[in-house]
Amino acid sequence: MDDRYDPDTVVWARPQPVQPGPQSSQEPADAGWRTPRSQPGPPAGDEPDEPSSAPPRQQRRHFWRELLIIVVVAAALTLVVKAFVVQVYRIPSASMENTLQIGDRVLVNKLVYHSRPIARGDVVVFSGQDSWGPDAPPPASDPVVRVWDALLSDIGLSSSQTYYVKRVIGLPGDKVACCTDGKVTVNGVPLSETSYLYPGDAPSFPFKAVTVPAGHVWVMGDHRGDSDDSRYHTSDPGGGAIPEDEVVGRAFLIIWPPSQLRDLPIPSTFSQAALHAGAAGAAALGAVNVGGTALAAVPAAGAAAGASVIGAPLLWLRRRGRKR
Repeated sequence: MDDRYDPDTVVWARPQPVQPGPQSSQEPADAGWRTPRSQPGPPAGDEPDEPSSAPPRQQRRHFWRELLIIVVVAAALTLVVKAFVVQVYRIPSASMENTLQIGDRVLVNKLVYHSRPIARGDVVVFSGQDSWGPDAPPPASDPVVRVWDALLSDIGLSSSQTYYVKRVIGLPGDKVACCTDGKVTVNGVPLSETSYLYPGDAPSFPFKAVTVPAGHVWVMGDHRGDSDDSRYHTSDPGGGAIPEDEVVGRAFLIIWPPSQLRDLPIPSTFSQAALHAGAAGAAALGAVNVGGTALAAVPAAGAAAGASVIGAPLLWLRRRGRKR
C-alpha cells in the first residue's frame, strides 16, 4: 500500500473530549463575552422607593427639635410684633371708666401715627417722660448694661417709664376750656360727651382757656371725677399737655375679658366741622372721618406657650407632608 502523502487530500482532525479537571484560578482569555455571574442581593431594578424609616427614638428626637424651632421662631416674631406693631396693656385704675374697666386688656396700635396724625377723640397710651412724670432714671454708665436695658425696653419686656391712657381732647393750637353751658369747649365749640363720660360725672370743673402748645396734645380721662389728667398738671412742662412724641400708640380694641370685647371708635362729637378750623384740626379731619391711669404692659412670658399651641399643628402638617 502506498502511504505517500497526497497534498490534495484534506484530513480533518477528530476533536478530543475535554477531560474534567481542577478549575483554573484564572479566567480564560475569551471569557469577556460570557454572561457575568449573578451577584447576591435583590436585582438592580428593584431598589426600594423610600429609605427605611428611622428608629422611633430618632423620630421623637426630630419631632421635639422641630417643635422647639417653631416655638423659638414664633416667640421671636411675637417680640418683634410687640415692639413695633401692636402691644397689649392692662388697665389698673378707674380713670377711663366706663370706657375701660379695671383689669381690661387693650390692644395698642404703634404704627397708626406713622400714617396719620393724632386725632381728637383718640384713646392713647403715652409715657409720662418729660411731662407728668415720673421720669425714667438716667441710663446706666456701663455701655453693655445700657444697650441691654434699651433692648429690653424696645421689645416691651422691661421699662423704667410710667405709661398712662387718656382720651385726646385738644390738638396743638387748640383752645380748651370749661365750662360753656356745663360743657368742655374746644375752639369755642361745646363737646357732647354723654356717650363716653362716666354716668353722673360733670364734664369738668371750670378752668380758663388753655392753648395747647405746639407738638403737644391735651388729654382727659372719661371718668372725670377720678382722673388725674391735663387739668391737674398745668404746672408741669407743657402746661398739662403731653408731648406727641411720647405717645406710644392708639388703643383701638378691648380683648379681655370676653364680655368687654369691642373696638374703641372716635365719638361723633369730635367730627363737628367747627372744631377743625385750625391747621392741626384740618389735618386731623381725615382721621376722624375714616387720677391718672398708669398702665402695665402685659409681659410676653406667654409667648412660648402660645407658640407651642400654634406650632404643634404646623409641625404635624409638615411631618404628614413629608410622609406623602
